[in-house]
Amino acid sequence: QVQLMESGGGLVQPGGSLRLSCAASGRFFSNVSMGWYRQAPGKQRELVATITSSGGIIYADSVKGRFAISRDNAKNMVTLQMNSLKPDDTAVYYCHANVRTYPGGPISTYWGQGTQVTVSS
Repeated sequence: QVQLMESGGGLVQPGGSLRLSCAASGRFFSNVSMGWYRQAPGKQRELVATITSSGGIIYADSVKGRFAISRDNAKNMVTLQMNSLKPDDTAVYYCHANVRTYPGGPISTYWGQGTQVTVSS
């Protein structure tokens, strides 16, 4: 079983910054990728950013140039630095991790419990 522990989030004014962190723990062989999704009220969950163990990064178009994702492979941790936040960024942000629990095994996806980000004046 893999656990994802999220931290960060909160209330910030438009134009402000927040930092989200997520650490993976438990029994697994390799951490293929980690990242963040978000879900606003009445909307579907959407990808924000993801990063592979080799450093490959994908950003949603809506956050390019404002958000930066990074990871520490030794700590199985991923961080999302969010700058120039807008009210449209308001959502619950969920950490996710794709891992293999044994060599050559299938990739399994795990989710954190979510952390609220509210951008409002």
